[in-house]
Amino acid sequence: MLPALFIAHGAPLLAIENNDYTQFLNGLGKTLPKPKAIVLFSAHYEAPVQRVSDVDDEFETIYDFGGFPEPLYRIKYPAKGDKSITEEIKSLFSQQGIPFEVDSQRGLDHGAWVVLRMLYPNADIPVISMSVNQRLTPEEQYGIGRALSSLREKDVLIIGSGGTVHNLRMVAWEKDGKENVQWAVDFDQWLENHLTTWDTASLFDYYSLAPNAQHAVPPYGKEHFVPIFYAMGAADDTKQAKLLHRSYRYGNLSHSVWQFG
Repeated sequence: MLPALFIAHGAPLLAIENNDYTQFLNGLGKTLPKPKAIVLFSAHYEAPVQRVSDVDDEFETIYDFGGFPEPLYRIKYPAKGDKSITEEIKSLFSQQGIPFEVDSQRGLDHGAWVVLRMLYPNADIPVISMSVNQRLTPEEQYGIGRALSSLREKDVLIIGSGGTVHNLRMVAWEKDGKENVQWAVDFDQWLENHLTTWDTASLFDYYSLAPNAQHAVPPYGKEHFVPIFYAMGAADDTKQAKLLHRSYRYGNLSHSVWQFG
């Protein structure tokens, strides 16, 4: 059975950088059995009702950022969809009473393709693109992931793409590669303590309980944190969490990778 993963996609420049984190992601795909398909919840795909991609052919590559070097805008990730997996997701959501909409138009944003391109550079694995909704409760986000847990038994890899500490208004550019800001480290350590024990009661109340949550997960940036609940829910059957990687850029931009299941 494949695990579910939470992967930080960092800043868009990650797509053309060579560092410890990109090298880790490049190797991660090689350590897993090749998936039949990938279901990916991206922080950059927000919708009030759960959306499920239904793409006939190749996804368009979306450049949902501005002011970056030209090479970023030349990157293509021509993954295809898989209608049979889309149909199975629709059936699972219907059985669980989870409202959803089908989207046959939207391409893959950088929260998706930056990660996928490092894991599977050949773009030869079908992708189902999924939205997130930061206005749902963590329990509801977890429940959406849990509804898809049976897909893991069918060699489908479920990924949540975001960032545990992602506050662009507080990045410390001058500390890049030199020093990690303590408030970010403390938040990630609290998260590790409660993820590894599968303490959902505390995790669902993270904003009240976790140190520095207001900095790590600012009200205007919750969309980057919540994919962790979708990914975690997809492993509710095993309730096992393992930290695979953690590093920081710009003092507090967290590059965390979690394996669930």
